[in-house]
Order: sequence, then structure tokens, then C-alpha cells
Amino acid sequence: MWLGWLIFLDVQTPGSGLGADAGQALVHYLGQWTIIVLLFAFAITPLRHWTGITQWVRHRRLVGLFAFGYATLHVLAYVALYLGFSMAQLLEDFVERPYITMGLVAICALLPMAVTSTHQWRRRLAKNWQRLHRLIYVALTAALVHLWWLTRDDFSELALYTGVFVVLCADRALRYRKKIVA
Repeated sequence: MWLGWLIFLDVQTPGSGLGADAGQALVHYLGQWTIIVLLFAFAITPLRHWTGITQWVRHRRLVGLFAFGYATLHVLAYVALYLGFSMAQLLEDFVERPYITMGLVAICALLPMAVTSTHQWRRRLAKNWQRLHRLIYVALTAALVHLWWLTRDDFSELALYTGVFVVLCADRALRYRKKIVA
């Protein structure tokens, strides 16, 4: 809703909602929220362990699909506003700009997870479903590398995202180690 409001303001008076470069602001806003929502989806299992509240898990699929939605909108905004829907330009960017390559790796890792997020796919894939959904590690790592390579100044927010990811990975590694040892 906030993004809709900013776009509305910008349509009414250019530069008032999204700033001087509305296209860049829109692409960055969508990318930023993609990472935030992805991190939240990744944090649901540790949150369940830390708080003892099991209801978190019921919402993991929805949160993951929201992250995929934001990622899709981020890519579409980039392709529309920066490239004018030119697939030739996208291929050129993919080859020449490593941060674009990492962004596409992230979205490609999210796609199979989004497609297989239903209960029917979960039953069909059985144990392979969980293996497939470990692509979240690839998606988040690629998204963070995408952002690290793209950022030119003020790394504080990026350091926070990376720190959260490292803490969540460490928590998972410690729980896995305890499970193996026990």
C-alpha cells in the first residue's frame, strides 16, 4: 500500500513520491523489500524455535510467495524501466554486469520453490521437496551478493541484512549439529 501511495503521489506531482528518479527508486524499493521478506521467510523456523510459537510455520509459504512476488516485480520493473523490455539488452547485462547475473541466479533459485509451494507438489516430491526448498540458501546468498556488488556507498543496511542471514545460518547449523550428535 505504501508503494502504491508513493506512485500515486509521483503521478500527481512528479518527484514528490519516489524522488527525482522514480524508476530507480521503484526498482530499489522492490529489491530491498524482496530481501527483507526473503529474510523473514528464512527466519520463520528459527523464530519457531526461539519463541516456541508453532503458528509461524503456517505462514512460511505465504511469506515465501510474497518474497517471490516482490522479486518478480523487481525484475519486471528493471526490465521495463531500464531496458524497455529488450531481451537483447537483458542478455547483454547478464553477461557484462556480474551483479545482474547474481540477481538472475537469485530469481531462478526462487522460481522452482514458488512453483512447488503447494501441498500437492509437496506430496509429489516427498523428501525431494525439502531438498529443493534448500535453494533458499542459494537465493539469499545470490541476492545479497547482488546487493553487495551493486552498492556504492552506505553499506550499513546491507551489513544488517548480511548479519541477519549469517545469524540465521549459524542457528540452523548449530541445530543440525546438535541433531547429528544426539
